[in-house]
This record gives sequence, C-alpha cells and structure tokens, in this order.
Amino acid sequence: MAANTSIEWTETTWNPVTGCNKVSPGCKFCYAERMAKRLKAMRQPRYKDGFRVTLQHDIVDLPLTWKKPRLVFVNSMSDLFHESVPDEFIEACFETMNQADLHTFQILTKRIERASSLAARLTWTPNIWMGTSVENADYQHRAEALALIPALTRFLSVEPLLDSIPCLPVDGIDWVIVGGESGPGARPMEADWVRSIRDRCCDCAVPFFFKQWGGTQKKAAGRVLDGRTWDEMPKRYQEMIDGEKAAERLAATA
Repeated sequence: MAANTSIEWTETTWNPVTGCNKVSPGCKFCYAERMAKRLKAMRQPRYKDGFRVTLQHDIVDLPLTWKKPRLVFVNSMSDLFHESVPDEFIEACFETMNQADLHTFQILTKRIERASSLAARLTWTPNIWMGTSVENADYQHRAEALALIPALTRFLSVEPLLDSIPCLPVDGIDWVIVGGESGPGARPMEADWVRSIRDRCCDCAVPFFFKQWGGTQKKAAGRVLDGRTWDEMPKRYQEMIDGEKAAERLAATA
C-alpha cells in the first residue's frame, strides 16, 4: 500500500485509508474510484470492498521502515479526513508522520472543515504539508479554511480545474498545483483559466506547478504552458533540495 507513482508532484503514495465518496463536482470522474474497481476485479485483497472506506491498520506504521527520504502523497486512494475515518485513526497517522521526519508528507483533502476542527488535536511537524482541492470558484472557501490550519506548508490542488477562478485566495498558501481532468469523459479546461491562476501566483510570489492539460489522451496533451514547464515547489522544500544538491557537489569534489 505504498508505491512509486507517476503523479508529477510527488514520489511515493501511502494509503492507510482506501475508499471514498463524491462530495463536489471535481469528484465526478474520480481516478481513484476507477482504480479501486480495477483492483477489486483483479482480486487485490485490500480492495475486496471496492471503493468503500476501509482502514488499513497494518500499514499505519509503514513509513517508519523507509530508510531513504521520500516525498509522500498521503491517501491517493482516499481522504484522510473522510467522515468515516475515526479521529483516533487520524491521530495515529499523524503520530507516524511526526516520527518519520526523514520524509515529507503531503495530505490532500476535500473535507477541509473537518481538518480544521481537528487541527488543534494534531501535531503539525514541519514535514507535514496540508492541502485542499478547489475545482471552481464555488469551492474557493476551502482555500480560505486551509489558510487557518497551522501547517508550515499549505498547498492548493486546483485539479480538475473546471471553470475560471478569477480571484483564487492565495494568502497564507505556499504552493498551487493546477491540472486538467483526464480519463474517460474528461471535461475540457481552457488555457486562460490556467493563465489567470499562474499570473496570480506569480504576482503573489506563490510557487506554481502545472501538472497537465488532461483530456482522454493526457500524455499527448502534455504539460507545457506558454512554452515552458512549470515545476515550482514550495520555497522551503526547494531550498532544502538545493542545499542537498550543493552538499553532494561539494562532497564529489572533496
């Protein structure tokens, strides 16, 4: 239940919870739901109940066994703050992340209100990033709620971007990811919607990451925006990576 991943903005996934349900328009063609159905058909035991919310108790401590630093997307196949996940289980996952400070954990939720209500009970070590999804202007209140959570790094996943968001709230936000929907039935994304968010990020000095144009053939559509690939990461993380690379170069010449 941990795996290397093709998701462009992370390295590894860790799924102590699997399964979810739809709560807003961005969920309509959920890739995790499609994957869960496929895994159930393949008789993968963790998905015997398909996309029903399931706690995978035996892998809560898994990151403590990893010896090399990883950038970890938490619950790519669910939502840690789903209403069916007990408070105590969320606290146990946070305890693992607190202890596994060799790694950087990226939590993404559409249920930011629950995350806010539990925030005071959780320990927000610097290696825990907190993010929320905003698919159109009707859900930009999630960004405002996220800004109140005491995580050192907060990020927005504007994916799938389904409409223009003229004034995306980026106060208190450290990173913005934008992407189009992909897979069967993918809804189109207009370039100007992306440019508007990119320009707002640039004006506010918020790192911007463009994940994909999406569509039914997302690889062919690519991820180039106005002649370049936008791979910016949160400043603190980028500074850490640059420092590690500089140390490696220094060691190589010693």
